[in-house]
Amino acid sequence: MIDPVKVLTQRLTDAMTAAAPEAAGADPVVRPSDRADFQANGIMGLAKRLGTNPRELAQRVLDAVDLDGVATAEIAGPGFLNLTLYDTFLGRSAAEVVGNGAQDTGNQGVTPAESPQRVVIDYSAPNVAKEMHVGHLRSTVIGDALVRILEARGDTVIRQNHVGDWGTPFGMLIEHLIDLGEEGAIAELALGDLNEFYRQARVSFDGSEAFADRARARVVALQAGDSETLRLWQILVDLSAEYFQSVYDRLGVRLTVDDLAGESIYNDLLADVITDLDAAGLLVTSDGARCVFPDGFTNREGEPLPLIVQKGEGGYGYATTDLAAIRYRIEQLEADRLLYVVGTTQTEHLAMVFAVARAAGWLTDATEADHVGFGSVLGEDNKLMKSRSGASLKLSDLLDEAVDRAAAIIEDKNPDLDDAERAEVARAVGIGAIKYADLSSDRTRDYVFSFDRMLAFEGNTAPYLQYVVARVRSILRKARTEGVPVPGEDGTAMPEVIEVADHAERALALALVAFGRVVDDTARSAQPHRLCTYLFELAQAFTRFYEAAPILKAPSDAQRRNRLSLAIGTERVMERGLGLLGIDAPQRM
Repeated sequence: MIDPVKVLTQRLTDAMTAAAPEAAGADPVVRPSDRADFQANGIMGLAKRLGTNPRELAQRVLDAVDLDGVATAEIAGPGFLNLTLYDTFLGRSAAEVVGNGAQDTGNQGVTPAESPQRVVIDYSAPNVAKEMHVGHLRSTVIGDALVRILEARGDTVIRQNHVGDWGTPFGMLIEHLIDLGEEGAIAELALGDLNEFYRQARVSFDGSEAFADRARARVVALQAGDSETLRLWQILVDLSAEYFQSVYDRLGVRLTVDDLAGESIYNDLLADVITDLDAAGLLVTSDGARCVFPDGFTNREGEPLPLIVQKGEGGYGYATTDLAAIRYRIEQLEADRLLYVVGTTQTEHLAMVFAVARAAGWLTDATEADHVGFGSVLGEDNKLMKSRSGASLKLSDLLDEAVDRAAAIIEDKNPDLDDAERAEVARAVGIGAIKYADLSSDRTRDYVFSFDRMLAFEGNTAPYLQYVVARVRSILRKARTEGVPVPGEDGTAMPEVIEVADHAERALALALVAFGRVVDDTARSAQPHRLCTYLFELAQAFTRFYEAAPILKAPSDAQRRNRLSLAIGTERVMERGLGLLGIDAPQRM
C-alpha cells in the first residue's frame, strides 16, 4: 500500500541527509497543510544546529528530494516546504485503502510490522471474590484495544489477566464459605453479589476472635498447599472467574478464563526470586525485612528507597510476585515486549520492579518493558467516581445505565426500529460510548465521566462516529434501491485510481490514506487516543465531503462512482478503526 506521507517522509529524510551530511538522521515532520496537501517542517531546527539560513537549507533539500508523485513544491515562510501531490498519486493510494469488493483483504492499509514481536500484556486484574468496579474500566478497555491493534500489526499477543487470587484475605473467605456451607455459598456467589460475600466474611473476621484464628490458620494451610484448602479456594476462584467473564462479555472485550494469570501461579517461584537476588548480591536486610535498593530511588527525605521482597516473618509481598511474573514472562513466555496496563499511581512501584529485574539480569535490552499508565475516572464533581452510597461503583451497574440511556435516545431518534434491532443498537451505542470516552482521552490523564457528553451524537464521541458509518450504509442502501451501480458489487469494479477533482474529495482521500500510519503510531506509542483522534477527523472529513459533493446525484457517472468509492472507503476504515477499539458499528441508528 502506498502511503504518501510515509513515502514523502522517507524521501525528505534522504534529501536532508544529502543536503547536510553532517546532520544524518534528521527527522522531518510532515503534516497536512491548508496551503497544500502536506507541509514539511524540521528544516528550521536543522538549520539552527548547522548555523545556516533555513530557507537556503530548504532549497538544498528541495533540490535533493525525489519529487515523483509531487505536483508542486515550494518554500514557504521561514523554511517550510509545501508539497501538493498529483491527483493520480493520491487517487491510487486511496483506491488501495478502499480495496476491491470480494478481493478486499479488510486491512485498509494496515500492513504487517517489519519485525513482529511477542507481546505480553498485563491488564484488567480484578480480585477474586470481589466485584469489578469503575476502577477496573480503564485497564480493561485500554488493554483490550492494545491487544486488537497489536494483533492487527502481526504481533503475537499473550493476554495476562493478573487477578488477585492469593494472600491473607483468602483465609477469611474460605472460612466464611465453610460456615455458609458449600451449597449455600455457591448459590450466593452464583448470583453475582461478590461484594456482599466479602463484606460478610470481613464482619465475621472483625467480630469474632475464634473466626479470625481459624482464618489465619487457613492462610497457613493454603500457603502450605493443603489439598482440602486448595479445593475450597478453587471454588472461589472458579465462581469469580464466571462472574468476570459475564462482565467481559457484556463489555465486549476478548479476555477469557484462559487468560487468567493470578498471583497464585507464581507462588512456587517466589523462593527462587529471593535466592537469585541474594546470589546476585542485591539483598539487604532492613528493619528485619529483606530488600533491594535500586539505584535512583529515594524517599521524601532523600534516603534510598527499598523494594521489600521478603517480610520479616518470611512472607512475600506484591513486589516479589511482580518480580516472579516479569521473570516468568521473559523466560517462559519469551516476551519481546512487556506492557503493564496499570494506573499511574503504581508508576514508582513498577519502575522499581523493572530496575531490580534489570539489576538481576532478567530484564535486558532484548525485552522492552513499558508501563502503560492511566489516570482515574472522575465523577462530574471532579472526584473519584463513586456510587450514590459512596462505595465503588459496580462496573455492571455502569454498563446497565449506559445501555438504558442509549435505548431511550435511539427510540427517540429512530422509532421505526423493531425491538430486537433497537436493543442491539442500544447495546452497541451504550457500551461503545463508555469505551470511546475512556480511549479518546490521553490515558495518562484523569477524565470526567459524563453520560450526557459521551452519548451525544455530535462532537468527539462514539455515537457520532457510529452515526457516520450508519449514514454511509444508508447511502449505499439507497443506491441499491435506486439501481445505482455500487463499486465492488454485482460485477462493478472499484476504480484502480479514485479521481479526486475537488477539495472535499481530496481532503477525504488524504484522510483515508493516513489510517495505516496512525495504527502504526498507536501500536508503537500504546496511546489509543491517537487512533480515536484520527477517526474523529476522518468522520469530520466525510461530513464535509457529504455536504459539499453530492454522491448519488453527482454530475456524471464517473464522479458518482468515485464518490461512492470514497464513501465505501470511509465505511471500511471507520468500521475497521472502531473494531480495533473494540467498538461495534450498527447498520442503522
